[in-house]
Amino acid sequence: MPTALAPLRSPAYRRLALSLGLSLVANGAWAVTAVWQVVALGGGPAELSLVSGLSAAGTLAVALPGGVLADRVPQRHLLLAVTLLSAVPVAAAGVLSLAGALPLPLLAVVGLLGGVALGLHYPAYSALVPALLPEGELLAANGLEGALRPALYQVAGPTAAGLLVAAASPGAALLATATASFGATLCVLGLPVLPVRREAGHGHPARALLADLREGCGYLLRTRWLLATLLFGSLMLLLTTGPLQVLAPFAIRDRAGGGPVEHALVLAAFGVGGALSSLAVASRPLPRRYLSVMTLLWALGCLPLAVFGTATRVEVMVAAGLVAGAGIHGGMVIWGTLLQRRVPGALLGRVSSLDFVLSGALVPVSVAVAGLLSEGLGLTATFLVAGLAPPVLAVVLLLAARLPADERAHPLDRPAVPAQASGTSPDS
Repeated sequence: MPTALAPLRSPAYRRLALSLGLSLVANGAWAVTAVWQVVALGGGPAELSLVSGLSAAGTLAVALPGGVLADRVPQRHLLLAVTLLSAVPVAAAGVLSLAGALPLPLLAVVGLLGGVALGLHYPAYSALVPALLPEGELLAANGLEGALRPALYQVAGPTAAGLLVAAASPGAALLATATASFGATLCVLGLPVLPVRREAGHGHPARALLADLREGCGYLLRTRWLLATLLFGSLMLLLTTGPLQVLAPFAIRDRAGGGPVEHALVLAAFGVGGALSSLAVASRPLPRRYLSVMTLLWALGCLPLAVFGTATRVEVMVAAGLVAGAGIHGGMVIWGTLLQRRVPGALLGRVSSLDFVLSGALVPVSVAVAGLLSEGLGLTATFLVAGLAPPVLAVVLLLAARLPADERAHPLDRPAVPAQASGTSPDS
């Protein structure tokens, strides 16, 4: 019987998990500190949008090339560069802020570099985990990550930054943020340098990059289970992210008479549900019908959004947030494990980056259109669509993509046949 803590028996994975935890704290702290540093510099919503927008642009710009690098360069080297890129510019900004000499354009550049670091981190981390752990512990590792992310990124980092800004200054919070990233650097230094699963290419670098991207895209397009579940996950985020982030505060205010405290309770419930579900999934063996269970968990996580359009009591919305977080995050744990177990190692960095870009690119679209849909359809109808459409799509996905047949043909409750370095796989 696997436990969620089993991967921590590996010294190398412990260092990687600690590095991830410190990076999550740093990223969460930056999200709050950047806001108040912009305010301290006399900026407003436009200036904050510039800092946040450059960060998002940096992430999306390097995510696909980062997937290529993760397949060709030792992931330890990439993670070392990522943590230093997260630490050094933020530390410099903190020193300048304390000296009263930080210009706002420089803060925007720091945001851009942080976004670049985030775009490089995900594929490198995703490709390194299965190289450090046996396949039987990958589900537990993804569950630990699923629990750490809301606890550290959404709670610990922002809370610590807010307290530091209030007690001292944004500059002090920037230095603390950089310290967490430097701590992550020290953890990465203790990781082993593992051989890459794909040799460096020859010829013009730009042509080699495009060839690698074409290979990754080709694998994605011809692998039915991967393409179908990635499309469903992306559509799920498109339908749900905007209503959760943009419309939930108005539903809490207008329908239940709540305010900022009640909104925080709903968000906290979503994070707590996600953390508990991640640990619960990680403590069990991977389900034999893993694609069906993952898809149904996602569908279950979307259903409570319909509650926000009809409920008139805050406690009902808090319960809905708890169930939504549990379903969505529980499905994500299985999804990350499937990438690591069914995608060939030589392609894992590129496939992870494609997952990151395709799903992440739809999040700002969802946020942008949620308000417009609410004005046209009304708050209740928008939440009903967000909650009820994904379960219908889930049923269509299971039937049209023949996922039950696929998971029966590729059982993961027994040792897998090693994938060839060429990138071919029985999933193709």
